[in-house]
Amino acid sequence: MAADDVSNGPSSPPQTREAEPPTKAPSPHTPYTLEATLTGHRGAISAVKFSPDGRHIASSSADGTLRLYSADYSSYPLIAELVPPTGPGAGFSDLSFSDGSRLLAAASDDRTVKIWDLESQTLIKTLTGHTNYVFCCSFNPQSNLLASGSFDETVRVWEVRSGRCLRVLPAHSEPVTSVDFNMDGSMIVSSSYDGLCRVWDSATGHCIKTLVDDDSPPVSFAKFSPNGKFVLTSTLDSTLRLWNCAAGKYVKTYKGHTNTKYCIPATFSVTKEKYVVSGSEDNCIYLWDLQTRKIVQKLEGHTDTVISVSCHPKQSIIASGALGHDKSVKIWVQKEEEEQGH
Repeated sequence: MAADDVSNGPSSPPQTREAEPPTKAPSPHTPYTLEATLTGHRGAISAVKFSPDGRHIASSSADGTLRLYSADYSSYPLIAELVPPTGPGAGFSDLSFSDGSRLLAAASDDRTVKIWDLESQTLIKTLTGHTNYVFCCSFNPQSNLLASGSFDETVRVWEVRSGRCLRVLPAHSEPVTSVDFNMDGSMIVSSSYDGLCRVWDSATGHCIKTLVDDDSPPVSFAKFSPNGKFVLTSTLDSTLRLWNCAAGKYVKTYKGHTNTKYCIPATFSVTKEKYVVSGSEDNCIYLWDLQTRKIVQKLEGHTDTVISVSCHPKQSIIASGALGHDKSVKIWVQKEEEEQGH
């Protein structure tokens, strides 16, 4: 297992550089192709996520609604449009599924986090306390806690069952752009326009590590790798960086896309080949080989900035969403050669 492998599972003992065998040539890339285009939102898409069990896709929008689709069928039928009881109002900026895929949380411009029960399709909680737009949210793996980040420059940690705010982290000096828990829920990573990415002890609220580049570009997104040892960041200098969390240093950079204006997330695809995936302001989706950092494919089809991407947890499927001139969610599938008719 390579030293910067982001997959789940135990890591290999450290090896000295001179003892490393020659790098194995990567297998040929099987291209992703467009399978479906999902429409219906009346405003810009803000986030697209697969559920942890891979059975659903949810999208949030500036139109103040969430849409839930079934991923069990290639047509991706709409299951529900989730709207607050007062009707569409403030837009949503982010969403997060609970681990059992039963709950869906959404970060709202009305300074709240709203939680829906997907079985009954009802709004069951509204979390209040932030003093500005709530921009991001994330359940922990146990789904008993929820973290949220806001333009009020704080991160709040909530107890899901009671809706009580357990702690307020004075996290940054500019708006918080993302929050994410690691694989066991012991740490939270937050990012901000202040150029910092901070790792927090979720139980105590203490800052464990601050990740900062020499040039300190605004950090638009941060996400733990599946094994929790690395953090992937997106910055407004059109660069993705993979950080070794313990060392506090980045070990790889991924370049080629355009990102100077928007909080465009990046993610990992680790089902078969290991990729880093991100949207771009040139309306495309970029796939990099995780290890070689080479662009293996650029997906074209959207007509506006691709603001969100999500990878299926078990299959080679990517969902993407775009801003207001497009307003669609697109599904991209990697098919084996025999499936493509070769």
